[in-house]
Amino acid sequence: MIKKQQRQRIFLKEWRKHRGITQEGLADRIGIDRTIVSKIENGKLDYHQAFLEAAAYALMCEPADLLVRDPTAPDAIWTIWERIPPAERPKAQAVLQALTNTSKKSA
Repeated sequence: MIKKQQRQRIFLKEWRKHRGITQEGLADRIGIDRTIVSKIENGKLDYHQAFLEAAAYALMCEPADLLVRDPTAPDAIWTIWERIPPAERPKAQAVLQALTNTSKKSA
């Protein structure tokens, strides 16, 4: 018996809603039909690299973000990072680096 391969989870719908874009709007930006966006969001159609890159560009994120990052997760490190004002990010980075160094010493 051949086992059907499970589709990779994609956070397309979450990113689209996070950016306040409709399926129609995303489809227009990419140059495809809205039904394709709907089918990919619902796992009824596989995406391909060109779609992933076009969608990421349209949604102002990286292609990898669509595969691994849920922008609606409030406690995720990237969500916290985005809430830090850009001028304060070097301080946050220094704190994280210090924590990394501390954990190495205590291991």
